[in-house]
Amino acid sequence: MEQPAGENPILRPPHPTCLCVCAACGRRARRGGENECTGAAPPAVLKSGHPHVRTTRVTRPAPASLLTIFGATGDLAQRMLLPSLYSLQAENLLPPGLRILGSARSDLDREAFANLVADAINERIPAVERDDTALRGLLERLDYAAASVDDAASMQALAARVSDLRNGDVLYHLSTAPRFYVPACHALGAHGAADARTRVMLEKPIGKDLASAAAINDGVAEVFDEDRVYRVDHYLGKEGVQNLIALRFGNALFEPLWNARHIEQVQITVGETVGVEGRGDYYDDSGAMRDMLQNHLLQLLCLVAMEPPARFEPTAVRNEKIKVLRSLRAIGHGQVATESVAGQYTAGAIDGVAVPGYVQELGRDSGTETFVALRAHVDNWRWSGVPFYLRTGKRLPSRCTEIYIQFRKVPYSIFGGHAAADMRSNGLLIRLQPEERIELDLMAKTPGLDRSGLRLSQVALDLDFHEEFANQRRRISYERLYLDAIEGNGTLFVRRDETETAWHWVDAILDGWRTAGVAPKPYPAGTWGPGAAVSLIERHGHGWRE
Repeated sequence: MEQPAGENPILRPPHPTCLCVCAACGRRARRGGENECTGAAPPAVLKSGHPHVRTTRVTRPAPASLLTIFGATGDLAQRMLLPSLYSLQAENLLPPGLRILGSARSDLDREAFANLVADAINERIPAVERDDTALRGLLERLDYAAASVDDAASMQALAARVSDLRNGDVLYHLSTAPRFYVPACHALGAHGAADARTRVMLEKPIGKDLASAAAINDGVAEVFDEDRVYRVDHYLGKEGVQNLIALRFGNALFEPLWNARHIEQVQITVGETVGVEGRGDYYDDSGAMRDMLQNHLLQLLCLVAMEPPARFEPTAVRNEKIKVLRSLRAIGHGQVATESVAGQYTAGAIDGVAVPGYVQELGRDSGTETFVALRAHVDNWRWSGVPFYLRTGKRLPSRCTEIYIQFRKVPYSIFGGHAAADMRSNGLLIRLQPEERIELDLMAKTPGLDRSGLRLSQVALDLDFHEEFANQRRRISYERLYLDAIEGNGTLFVRRDETETAWHWVDAILDGWRTAGVAPKPYPAGTWGPGAAVSLIERHGHGWRE
């Protein structure tokens, strides 16, 4: 039916008796009642503290004139943040007038902070890639203000410095422990340093369960509207993850096959060779489920499983991701024993070098899992019946992040004899790290002659992005994240409802473990986890791709 001129059917107000549903949090409100969702175009900005977010396309804010980094002398800043800013400077991607204000408890002056920044860049950036002009340009942008979120005088001084340096929008990056997020936001608000032209980046983890995540989000929302909160999952800044998006939605080849009719199973593996590396107290309080699966692996699952967004922009992309998270089948008390596995590494060897077990590194007994594997299902039209196998762990044989899509076998083989037995499923491997590559497993004729007729072999079409784009260096994920946050683009950041829905799903598994008394199963360092992880997948007729 033809639409009246000028009317957008997507934005048409709902029927007066309908319950409106917020696309972000699912909250329902009857039209005309409290917290109504009018469907008007465009919707009014919801007042600060409200958990809802805009549900239509919004105008992107102006680029930041000032980036303020809390925790600017910390490990993350020196390893990732400062080198990323240098790389953006070297490629002329920072706004010309952008100033960078570092802040930490350390009592430094501007020169001392500039020296720290230079040292961090010289240590991280290879000499052949360093450019003295770019480094000088970055150092000229710097300023420093010592501050502690629990010291009102220092925060007032910081706010005054922000006021002096800003010439427009301000981006705050809280590169601190999560317990400081709410106090920092409240202090910025109390001292007049948070307004409609400020936004804030928050590092993961956002809480350790749904209740604590909601408390952090509520506290931040008292100062910053949801569309001004940029929750970081640094995996989303990786080139390989963005290549996954390009692979799915930039090619006509795969999307028609991207469903339960053609795909038999999906595997997502994130392996680490390292142990806890001085993070024992933090890690022992979180474990692999909270530290990796709740965020990184579930975000990868969303990108694999989501429907095509209308546009590659924040609201459209995140609306599709939240649909996936809400479609995850709950793994309750009765399923944790068969659908999930927890493990903990013992002494073993990595690349031939002996390494201690987790409890030896920690220095005390612990029931914390360093490995988790599970079978998930996305209960919707596209993915009904397709298992998603997720696994992650420390002290595994290799450092890798990869997604494996196994397609269903051909419905009928025209080949008899040996050739029929040779048949294998096609598979698509998307490797995100350490190298970025795509492999497509196909069946082909084995060269030569055979009395029985054709013989078939599985061969791989292999695309190595570092060979294909040989002039491109390996990028730090924060280069993309900083560029987008400075420009006001939230597409690759995580919305509140995503975080809390992921916690809701994970909490049920953790609660099931506690109720059932599930203890981590031991596995030697340098192996792919406990044997139960193999049984988890093999009893359904599948096997881990290793």
